[in-house]
Amino acid sequence: MLQLHDHDGSHYLTYPPPERYSAEVGPEALEQALRERGGARPLALHVHLPFCRQACRFCASQRVPSRDSRQAEPYLSRLDREMVLVSRLLSESPPVERLHWGGGAPAFLSLDQMGDLFDRLDARFGLSGARGRDFSIEIDPREADVFTLRHLQALGFNRLSLGVQEFDLRVQRAVNRVQPRVLTESLVDEAERLGFRSLNLDLIVGLPLQTPRGFGDTLEQVIAMAPAHITLHRYAHLPQRYRPQQEIRVEELPDAATRLAILGEARGRLQAAGYVHIGLGHFARRDDSLALALSEGRLARDLQGYTSHPPGDQLGLGVAAISRVGATLTRNARQLEEYEAALDASRLPVAGGLRPGPEQRLRAAAMEALACRRELDLTALSREYGCNAGVLLADDLQRLAPFCEAGLLERQGERLRLTPDGAWGLTRLLAAFDPGADPTP
Repeated sequence: MLQLHDHDGSHYLTYPPPERYSAEVGPEALEQALRERGGARPLALHVHLPFCRQACRFCASQRVPSRDSRQAEPYLSRLDREMVLVSRLLSESPPVERLHWGGGAPAFLSLDQMGDLFDRLDARFGLSGARGRDFSIEIDPREADVFTLRHLQALGFNRLSLGVQEFDLRVQRAVNRVQPRVLTESLVDEAERLGFRSLNLDLIVGLPLQTPRGFGDTLEQVIAMAPAHITLHRYAHLPQRYRPQQEIRVEELPDAATRLAILGEARGRLQAAGYVHIGLGHFARRDDSLALALSEGRLARDLQGYTSHPPGDQLGLGVAAISRVGATLTRNARQLEEYEAALDASRLPVAGGLRPGPEQRLRAAAMEALACRRELDLTALSREYGCNAGVLLADDLQRLAPFCEAGLLERQGERLRLTPDGAWGLTRLLAAFDPGADPTP
């Protein structure tokens, strides 16, 4: 069973995944989707800020290494140009209640640059000041201090995600991310003092020199900080795709048995500490909004992960950012030069996209049902999409049969339910609805 857990589900945040987008679906597709969207439909914003000062060897993000925040100025100017082009296509919308800054390391920007970017977003789209808003930002503790958090809180951010990865010094050195625990602790303490509503700490399983005991010690230290969320990511070694990973020594990577032992240790410690397994490596305290949304059947997902907010459209801004507007999926140019060239020509920087067909939308809905509600009602799905879901998904359901036999799924007629063990193997179950993927361990 533990073999089911050794898999990363981030590529199923949207289906079909971005790797299958076509260059034939370009800027015109996003323009049309933006013009046609209903004005009352919620719009979430994701801003991709690719800069960082220090290259972590495990990095799989689209990043721009730099030492000087002034080098971000041309990018911020292009980002504003993208906002202008997009905002012209939007009808009047309610204030934006969901905003996320990711990267890279958004705290690479100076405080003035952060303030200016926030003001421009407000001017172009109208940011909500409501108490229930979710304005989140990813923070590398090496790039931030208490003054950074105070500035972010003053701007309106109320959610933080801190990248811990590992506290074991041997592992930190192996991935070029030496980060004393005191850096993280000081930010956690300040975030609590400032009243940030939610704090997430990210960890990575599968890094070089990692051991079950060492990771267990890291997890105990993280649990002692009592964050609302803890996220376990799986390291995927793809040096041919991500250049920083070429510096990782393959012989230092933990083997499959060690990774599984680390995950087993993590499962036991998190359950003992009272964290609820939301799914796909996400854990939350029982009093957190995600845990409550799961128990009340209103959990949802967007391109950043799980959310307690109703699903809506999501607009990605910046290099390599992904948008989902209506049924249209698009991704911006992945290379900075291509992104800049498009905006300099006053074009949206979309490099590819997809308009999912009826069967793809049906499969995506089936995945969302399992990922968010832990059950799939084929009768309800048929009614919603005006089809016989059991017939159209017959091959997919057949691929799920071994998981039913293993006790990861329970099927009663037209209804399938995840068991607690099945929630740990959720990515493999979702892969059953992805033709061409191999869902078996």
